[in-house]
Amino acid sequence: MLFQDKTVIVTGGSHGIGLAVSKAYLEEGASVIIADKEEPDLIHDHLHYIKTDVSVPDDISQLFSEADQHFKQIDILINNAGISKFSSFYDLSIEEWDNVLNTNLRSAFLCAQAAARRMRDNPDGGSLVHISSTRAFMSEPNTESYAASKGGIYALSHALAMTLQDDGITSNSISPGWIETKDYEQLRSVDHQQHPSKRVGKPEDIARACLFLTDPRNNFINGENFIIDGGMTRKMIYEH
Repeated sequence: MLFQDKTVIVTGGSHGIGLAVSKAYLEEGASVIIADKEEPDLIHDHLHYIKTDVSVPDDISQLFSEADQHFKQIDILINNAGISKFSSFYDLSIEEWDNVLNTNLRSAFLCAQAAARRMRDNPDGGSLVHISSTRAFMSEPNTESYAASKGGIYALSHALAMTLQDDGITSNSISPGWIETKDYEQLRSVDHQQHPSKRVGKPEDIARACLFLTDPRNNFINGENFIIDGGMTRKMIYEH
């Protein structure tokens, strides 16, 4: 029960990676606040759901106000909420661009700011983990808004590590590769075999990394980005 008596906020915690992260902390004894637009299909004595649209600053303010009412302190923030919408670069509208950047990047900044204001008063500080993506470092066509948002999260994370160093708050990011959040059993053999690790990733792979990075014994890891992609970004690919 490594995180007993700790309070964790997980944005976008009702589905996929966020849900796996929430379950992992609950299993380790933490109290978990899920901030999401949809209520999770999960019941636990130490789970608290707060309906939140992270693209709306007032919702983020309400999230932390409500957290203050129910918990004496916030120890860990997992900035996981995000959307991906790919469309033609030539047709991408300002509204579409802003929706992705506000949901993915601006929310990470606002949540980190609100959490850090509280964590700096904690006896043991706190931990921030931001979910970036391997798309911060490599791209497919027509992914500009998503790639920009995830690259921003990567940069925000190490900037926060420097800013918050005197407050005892660590800040790291995780860049997942292919993490299958739906029907893992329907994946093809080629999907797995193209990875040097010979399998597609699972949400639990990211959840375990969150536990590792927020373990107080690992606070010497700060300002770093963990790429968790089965080795794909290290794989040199040429067409022969």
